[in-house]
Amino acid sequence: MTASPQPVDPFDLVIFGGTGDLAVRKLLPALYHRFVDGQIPGSSRIIGVAREGLDDDGYRTTIRKALLEGGADASKVDTFLPQVSYRSLDARKDDGWDAFATLMGEQPNHVRVFYLSTSPDLFVDICNRLGSYGLNKGEARVVLEKPIGRNLASANQINDAVGRVFDESQTFRIDHYLGKETVQNLLALRFGNALFEPLWNAEHIDHVQITVAETLGVGQRVAYYDHAGALRDMVQNHILQLLCMVAMEPPSSLAPDAVRDEKLKVLRSLKPIDGGNAAQLTVRGQYRAGAADGQGVPGYLDELKDHKSNTETFTALKAEIANWRWAGVPFYLRTGKRLPERVSEIVVVFKEVPHSIFDPSAGVLAQNRLVLRLQPDENIKLWVTIKHPGPGGLRLRYVSLDMSFAEAFGVQQPDAYERLLLDVVRGNPTLFMRRDEVEAAWRWADPILAAWADSGETPRQYTSGTWGPSAAVALIERDGRNWYEDSE
Repeated sequence: MTASPQPVDPFDLVIFGGTGDLAVRKLLPALYHRFVDGQIPGSSRIIGVAREGLDDDGYRTTIRKALLEGGADASKVDTFLPQVSYRSLDARKDDGWDAFATLMGEQPNHVRVFYLSTSPDLFVDICNRLGSYGLNKGEARVVLEKPIGRNLASANQINDAVGRVFDESQTFRIDHYLGKETVQNLLALRFGNALFEPLWNAEHIDHVQITVAETLGVGQRVAYYDHAGALRDMVQNHILQLLCMVAMEPPSSLAPDAVRDEKLKVLRSLKPIDGGNAAQLTVRGQYRAGAADGQGVPGYLDELKDHKSNTETFTALKAEIANWRWAGVPFYLRTGKRLPERVSEIVVVFKEVPHSIFDPSAGVLAQNRLVLRLQPDENIKLWVTIKHPGPGGLRLRYVSLDMSFAEAFGVQQPDAYERLLLDVVRGNPTLFMRRDEVEAAWRWADPILAAWADSGETPRQYTSGTWGPSAAVALIERDGRNWYEDSE
């Protein structure tokens, strides 16, 4: 029998940017599901904050509509909504802050979580306001959404300013990919089974692929995205964090800093990519008009209404880690928008068997692969070679041992934000980025961005609905390898 989830202590969770897409589509539904499972005490308060002039009823109507569209039970939604309220505030204006501070003071013993689901250029203003009203005292935490800055210098400016108000122990830099069930299971697979860890090194692993693909274009995020691009938006945070989880040494325990110390070592061991080798190790792309889900879609420049942007919507990179465990093992990373399918997965490809005892007529011996799919439909597959059933001689067949979380456990896996939000309330920072991790990631990414800017080259065009520019295929094929496709 599965144990019931344990409730957390009573809390006040304030979502700055409470009317935004992330809050309405992800954060509030995550809190609703934890409420339904009995983990959120009835005295807890969830407060949306934004500049729109809504009242409590107007905000609840918006959230109710979003929850019902997501398949929530109407009666349970109506039980949840009284815990949700709204305040209209502007981070750069004084109006309303006195009343907000009074509201927060009504529950002085509650854990206070301030979730900054806003543009990063508001982080400092919001934190300074919270500090001036003393709302950073006691059991208070602040959650920073990525991206934290555009480069190392701007990230340091934000971290310095936030750090003057909230201690590092109070600061939770969120990367929701680390809350996904499959990423957590990577720890269990590696460190809970004698089968994998002895093989988890350059002697046995040929290469690793990490793919985060989206079918959507930039849509309503076009203004933000054109100042970010795929490297800043996905690689510097999400993908590098996944790489760290694959590559890190066994931590001494699952204590927060033990895990984060090992991730930091990986980031610091990444071989530099700069002006001297970026042309050989990286590919930039930008989608043009094509098709998605059987419908014609515009190109990036059409959505931007600017025919001169050099912002990449796709990137592929070949990274290497300069340490004993991983020397010579390439990590192929790719991410992009308007690709053929929405999928995020890690593929660990093992080396070929050193000698085949089988007659060539039996078939080709394929390399073993461990595939961890993060989305959609989280699952783990181990591809192995077996004998095809039946008489007629020994014939080899390549099949997957497939474990779907939904089928194996009979439940739909919680969204990553459900775990991470309650981890903030508990004060558990294990799955959040420490400041030195952010700095190390930017130190690796900044020279790549500089090399691209200095080259003067425009991103390679690729048709929407394809797997990016042909140069991304060449990047891996010139090493005698191929990008993994689930249909194989």
